[in-house]
Amino acid sequence: MDPIASPYRASREQLAVAVHHNKGLTREGALERLFTYLFSGLVYAQIWEDPVVDMDALCLGRTDHVVAIASGGCNVASYLVAQPAYITAVDLNAAHIALNKMKLVAIQHAPNYRTLLQFFGDAADPRNVEIYNQYIAPHLDAPSRAYWEDPSLLRSQRISQFGRGFYRHGLLGTFIGAIHFLARAHGYDLRRLLEAQTIEEQRQAYEIHVAPLFKKPVIKWLAGQPASLYGLGIPPAQYRALAGDHEEGMIGALRVRVEKLAYGFPLADNYFAWQAFGRSYSRKSDGPLPPYLQAENFETVRANAARVRVLHESITTHLATLPAASADCFVLLDAQDWMTDADLNALWAQISRTARPGARVIFRTAADEPLLPGRLKSDILELWRKDEARSTALHARNRSAIYGGFHLYHLKGTAC
Repeated sequence: MDPIASPYRASREQLAVAVHHNKGLTREGALERLFTYLFSGLVYAQIWEDPVVDMDALCLGRTDHVVAIASGGCNVASYLVAQPAYITAVDLNAAHIALNKMKLVAIQHAPNYRTLLQFFGDAADPRNVEIYNQYIAPHLDAPSRAYWEDPSLLRSQRISQFGRGFYRHGLLGTFIGAIHFLARAHGYDLRRLLEAQTIEEQRQAYEIHVAPLFKKPVIKWLAGQPASLYGLGIPPAQYRALAGDHEEGMIGALRVRVEKLAYGFPLADNYFAWQAFGRSYSRKSDGPLPPYLQAENFETVRANAARVRVLHESITTHLATLPAASADCFVLLDAQDWMTDADLNALWAQISRTARPGARVIFRTAADEPLLPGRLKSDILELWRKDEARSTALHARNRSAIYGGFHLYHLKGTAC
């Protein structure tokens, strides 16, 4: 069986179960199926949840077993800074699985920190292909190696993306590139914001180079089309929630989030802003990076990388295989925004069954609204307590700024 085609078929079938809630001949059903097709390839070259906030929320410690949705793998790798006992990373997307596995192999087998930083930090050096061939490929599992060495439509292997700007690839990278193109077409350069030296200069640069775009008719029109935002990984159900989060609809919700991304945090501390406005990490020697790529964390991350297991399946399916009371931390990203009530109850039934005393759950939502009350069965919801104050405080610290809410739940009777 073709090692490339088989994981992609599995991804689409599994995604269909998660996303398809309407008949294919309806408008909503057609949008759901288009999203499934687009989402079955590489979506997130970099994950857009802040791992520093995650680790703080979870009080992540050395005895914890973490079960997390993997996405692009930056957070899973960064959690290793806290040295948890074990991490299980799961994802329905075969491309994300291949990226997570390569990331972990590179952490363990790169000859030194500078090589790892060149490969994943710069991710645009032609020498990275040789780094892959020499240090990574020999240690990769066969399906992951087949994925990275499979030719694209341009007849070059996928691994060549690391020689010409990996973070410009994937669905999100392509979407950000399209926004930069539209900005230039209107006479604006989003990269100018990265020249700012202070928060006030960032705000001024935003007002000059970014804010005017939200008034352009084509931008307003695109924001009103659910399919145009699939590049952000937003399925139809999540689009509706996000659009309902602002009185001006989607264009207002997006403007508020971009404002926070642009000048809510110093550029010197926000690698998400560099990715959005520069399409790469900062080239400065002291520029911001995810925790797993920071020099001071290299040895710790490397020493603990073997504690991660990466699985191509849904989090609910995986939890059903675990013994009762066997996990401490659950990282759901924003996946619940996609779910029906039945999906939510199935997931939380397994979380509740597998949670140890002291268990914590974190997730994000597109809109600033409670997700679980009124949807989870009362006998499940009453087992958990939401830490409202810390959820609000942690959301304010989230440097990626693209979500409407951050939610931290504790198994009742316990707290970290």
